[in-house]
Amino acid sequence: MMRINIATLFPAMCEAFLGESIIGRARKAGAVEIGCRDIRAYTLDKHRRVDDKAYGGGTGMVMQAQPIYDCVMSIIGDLGENAHPRLIYMSPQGKKLDQQLVKELAREDDLIILCGHYEGVDRRVLDELAFEEISVGDYVVTGGELPALILTDAVCRLQPGVLPNEDAYSNESHYNGLLEYPQYTRPEEWRDRRVPEVLISGHHANIKKWQDEQSLEVTRTKRPDML
Repeated sequence: MMRINIATLFPAMCEAFLGESIIGRARKAGAVEIGCRDIRAYTLDKHRRVDDKAYGGGTGMVMQAQPIYDCVMSIIGDLGENAHPRLIYMSPQGKKLDQQLVKELAREDDLIILCGHYEGVDRRVLDELAFEEISVGDYVVTGGELPALILTDAVCRLQPGVLPNEDAYSNESHYNGLLEYPQYTRPEEWRDRRVPEVLISGHHANIKKWQDEQSLEVTRTKRPDML
């Protein structure tokens, strides 16, 4: 079973998402184990500060190395001496997350995901613990929690027991290098628009052929760079 630990200043924010829907059910069923660790609990400052002004000036604050280091080392200690977690820092400077990287991460036993805030974190702790940096896109958000939850969701849904079967994710966009074919549901006709006849024909070979052709066409139209 995969174990994911998120080091964050806002564990309640993460738990609000992780307790719902498919991921919430998977946690309750024991298909995945996800924990949220409060970095602030590890500060030595009596006011529970975890940040300070940046050397060299500039606006904004920088998260300090000590609370992050102690938080991550505590997680590693709790995982046990045989654990070798992969350490990830969510950063706009990192390698861009895609489905191939998701599949690679999904094969790990343990992930520790660090969420930065403010102007980022003290570089020394990233180097000391050999964090790899991963980005969810070429833009900046106010903290690492949303990117961490995106990564967690993408990785968890590939774990055994989270979705009904492999078909639930193997036919989706990006999994096999193409975008997914169009989807339809009842009623058969809506506002003079009908579901393609092949999909209600019951002929499985023809349906599969149509889906493959549509997947190629959708990819060619929307994301030709993927071909």
